[in-house]
Amino acid sequence: MSDQPSGWEGRVAFITGAVTGIGLGVAQAFADADMKLALSYRNEDDKEATEQWFADKGYDQPLFIKLDVTDRGAFAAAADRVIDRYGEVHVLVNNAGVSVFGPTDEASYDDYDWIMGVNFGGVVNGVVSFLPKIKGSQGRRHVVNIASMAAFLPGPQAGIYTASKFAVRGLTDSLRYNLAPHGIGCSLCCPALTRTNAWKSAQKRPEGFGESGFPDVPEGALEQFGTAFEEGMDPYEVGTKILRGMSNQDGLILTHPEHGPDFLEEYAKQVKALPLEECPPGRAHIEALRRQAMADAEAGLLIDLDRLT
Repeated sequence: MSDQPSGWEGRVAFITGAVTGIGLGVAQAFADADMKLALSYRNEDDKEATEQWFADKGYDQPLFIKLDVTDRGAFAAAADRVIDRYGEVHVLVNNAGVSVFGPTDEASYDDYDWIMGVNFGGVVNGVVSFLPKIKGSQGRRHVVNIASMAAFLPGPQAGIYTASKFAVRGLTDSLRYNLAPHGIGCSLCCPALTRTNAWKSAQKRPEGFGESGFPDVPEGALEQFGTAFEEGMDPYEVGTKILRGMSNQDGLILTHPEHGPDFLEEYAKQVKALPLEECPPGRAHIEALRRQAMADAEAGLLIDLDRLT
């Protein structure tokens, strides 16, 4: 437990994909901040290892919920179980995802359905299942959707993965304006290279999505790709940065410092693509209304459609 109060003591958090990787790092950081936890998992061995970590620390055991984040009924039941256990829920961290890569031009429908279903659909299911519970709770509350630097930086082998993370980014940036009037914070977290086993996702493909268009990757090549993750940030550090971002009410939480050149290159590319011409007054007026509505929403005002014209 941290010697310094975090402001989140006693708050109840539900974290998906929380017994390995970044999800576990978030769970450990939250536990050190004296939060109450409900953790979703898929693998029993990983769950047992997480239970042992809590036991070794002398912390209360979390509520563990076995969950496929694409199962909407199970997600709704998970939200009910958290309320049954704790009475309230204050923090939702949508973390579960799959990292699967291959040439987008060869992808099958199954590739799209699996990757988008977990990485974006899982976030949607978390939001729909938990937001009514969070709105019905009191005090400090927050939603964190964990995407990836792929939400900003596409790559030649990551088309569907990138699409899923762009979608999470768009959803979260919009959701923040909707939650502000309810006093609920909302953050998009985009980690970069982290010390996880995410590279093994391709080995866990469900049978129902068996028709992949991606070429088979030799086991040795996949393991070689996995060595890059050994250079990644410790997941616990990512977790502590998420906790700090929540405390600061940061809409965007970036955990890795090394992507400044990428952002500058993207900014320059976008500015260069803008036409050098005058904008008609009518269009300029509509855009001014949009910018003001965004500022007002972030300040906590409810925005109706009539505010935009």
